[in-house]
Amino acid sequence: MAEDSHVAVERIEHAIRMVRGQKVMLDEDLAALYGVPAKRLNEQVRRNRARFPDDFMFQLTDAEYANLKSQSATSSSWGGRRKLPFAFTEQGVAMLSSVLHSPRAVLVNIEIMRAFVKLRQMLHANADLARKLVALEAKYDVQFRAVFDAIRKLMRPPMKRSKRVGFRT
Repeated sequence: MAEDSHVAVERIEHAIRMVRGQKVMLDEDLAALYGVPAKRLNEQVRRNRARFPDDFMFQLTDAEYANLKSQSATSSSWGGRRKLPFAFTEQGVAMLSSVLHSPRAVLVNIEIMRAFVKLRQMLHANADLARKLVALEAKYDVQFRAVFDAIRKLMRPPMKRSKRVGFRT
């Protein structure tokens, strides 16, 4: 795992998906990373179901699964399932380390946790950038408003003086 960690990190980042507004990893992606069949991974989860509440793991609906399949660039990894896949949140992935005891599982979990942290940092950086942009827009809006107001005043025709009635002296 350590020698091809760059490839593994890219695989992990690619396997993190957004479902129901949450970042999740599917059972088949996790099983591939752990080097076990998805069926075996799910057996361990079923044997330890109390460790996986709904906010740690949930089963995809037909529509969610179809949507993910349509977004996937390759269809070969999606075939042959009889049951809908399980989606594991970050907490669910962390809990997998308590039910999978192989040395590879430990290494994979560490890399997955790092990927989730990296993703969270990227999202935070983007949120900071968005806030700064809004602040700059507000700042320059006010400054440009003053400039445009000054230009409009210069563009107004001069006020005509009323003619004086009477003689000039």
